[in-house]
Amino acid sequence: MPSSVTAASPPLPAYPYFAPRYVIASIAVSLGGLLNGYDTGSVGAITHMPQFAESIGQLSATMLGITVSMIMLTGTLPSVFAGHLADKFGRLTIIIPGAVLFGIGALLQGLARNLAMFIAGRAVAGFGQGVFLSNISVYICEIAPLRYRGTLAGLPQFMATAGVCAGYFTCYGTVNIKSDMAWRIPYIIQCAFSATLAWACLLLPDSPRWLILQGRQADARRALQRLDSNMIEAERDFLSTTEQSPSLSPWQGFLLLFRRGYRARTILALFILGMVQLSGIDGVIYYAPVLFEQAGLSSDNASFLASGLSSILMLVVSIPAFLLADKWGRRTSAISGGLTLASCMFLMGSLYAAGVVHPYGVARWFVVIAVFVFGLTYCATWGIVGKIYASEIQPGHTRAAANCVAMGLCFGTNFLVAIMTPILLEASAFGAYFLFGGLALGTVAVLAVYMPETRGRSLESIQEAFHRPAALSSLTQLLRPFGHDARRRPMETPPGEEIEMGPRDPAEAVAASAVSVEALSRAMRLDVST
Repeated sequence: MPSSVTAASPPLPAYPYFAPRYVIASIAVSLGGLLNGYDTGSVGAITHMPQFAESIGQLSATMLGITVSMIMLTGTLPSVFAGHLADKFGRLTIIIPGAVLFGIGALLQGLARNLAMFIAGRAVAGFGQGVFLSNISVYICEIAPLRYRGTLAGLPQFMATAGVCAGYFTCYGTVNIKSDMAWRIPYIIQCAFSATLAWACLLLPDSPRWLILQGRQADARRALQRLDSNMIEAERDFLSTTEQSPSLSPWQGFLLLFRRGYRARTILALFILGMVQLSGIDGVIYYAPVLFEQAGLSSDNASFLASGLSSILMLVVSIPAFLLADKWGRRTSAISGGLTLASCMFLMGSLYAAGVVHPYGVARWFVVIAVFVFGLTYCATWGIVGKIYASEIQPGHTRAAANCVAMGLCFGTNFLVAIMTPILLEASAFGAYFLFGGLALGTVAVLAVYMPETRGRSLESIQEAFHRPAALSSLTQLLRPFGHDARRRPMETPPGEEIEMGPRDPAEAVAASAVSVEALSRAMRLDVST
């Protein structure tokens, strides 16, 4: 296998050839997803351990909510700016300090002697998670071959699901330890995972696409060789381009995302990742025991179903979901998944509104099954396709920035749902279900109109899907099964609604890229100065 050494990146260590190095690199950086899921799966069990109460003190419902959700709150702000830093310094260069910060936060939690120190640790861990979490998806999306991009880009979400399962069973295994090590051991494990992620990023080459945007053609070719990438595919898709990333300030970079020609994709990414959380998935994960108890099951049964069986089933269903990510269309997965999620929420809301859910009778089992179907459907569809799609629809020089801003919104909505769900459940037995079901159904309607298909297309050719109004493109796709041959008819863009993503012709794009980027930089400077 070809390999070369650069001053900036040490060579990957020798290993038996089990898989191409781009697969191994994807698995290595996906440890960031494992960290995210491990904390989610363990923090609820940790805060309910009697050993934790003896060490830190008994938490009220309000303090429990603040403690658990602090990691999401502090992850919001750094997510917004992590993309600009990744565009400037490189994807891996930003993932490393994020992993280190998460490890420091885990260490503070594991050593905590009081609640203030524990919350401070969660705040630091959240800041680090906000720095690295969205950039790992961008890095994988940029190194993955076209044929396997969906599967590899879905790895962080699969690892997050595996982390939830691992976090729960770690606590299940340590709860019988009589000392405070029962709840401190999971944080020791988190420190080890964080150190492994940072070390792996030191060994990996930077994203070849990012290197091209920096004008470093030779380094990009060496990175491709070290990743065992297909050089013919790379030459066809991006190696021959002369486009370079414009030098913009953080504020200019943020404004660029919402300029004409970029804002359609930015808003779509924001919408998808925001609505993925507003579907109610975090309410189901964090408060599943409450949902089962509300349905009439005993507390013991509720805890078992919510924490153990659900985490195993979600992990199992995630395996075919990410392996087949490149077999299913992104639109098909998003729309069919959204319809199923909405149906589950409406079913539960209708049963509660009708007053037929009791500790006896068959209605309660419909609620239990609906909760499980909701969680499994989310893991198989929206959980996988949301992050993949948000990463791959962006152009190279705004991909990290746009994805990180969208991830910041994702953190914010996650926090909102975690705080809002118990309040809604207390105020109304069915209101929360109808709210989340309506949001999921509305999301499906928007995606059906504005979501172009990206499966089987290179990152560069995906941009061509935004040349035409998305509504007309989607209408074409909907009518094709009925014999409407819209492909033969020119699609005219209404005046004032053009989505200018660059020339249609690839050769034209290469010739115009250098000029357009230079003009863009000048325009941005003028906009900010005025």
